[in-house]
Amino acid sequence: MKIISARNHGYLDFLTVGIFLLAPTLLELSQIPAMLAYGLAVVHLIVTLTSDFPFGIFKIIPFTIHGWIERAVGPTLVAIPFILNFAEEPVARNFYIAMGVIIIMVGLLTNYQEENPGAGK
Repeated sequence: MKIISARNHGYLDFLTVGIFLLAPTLLELSQIPAMLAYGLAVVHLIVTLTSDFPFGIFKIIPFTIHGWIERAVGPTLVAIPFILNFAEEPVARNFYIAMGVIIIMVGLLTNYQEENPGAGK
């Protein structure tokens, strides 16, 4: 069941960017998790602004590809604390696992096949 429209997905994308930008300070993340969060905020913003959907400015990336990027990012975020060896930091580990699960859920609920998502509906 795809209940999230392209427009609503855009709002969630900007919320995600904000969360990644604020997390290092609010959660007092150590260096690697903090730098990763800042990097992910930048990458997520670039993908959002270059996607062909209502919030895309440059409309280079088809919205379906935007979806595939997020399908890869969600599980990667769940695994990243273990890959980058900060799983022993509970706050950082739980933040990345939670963000990964949220991105997976949003991905499952978003209609990436919406007709003309960039048309500004």
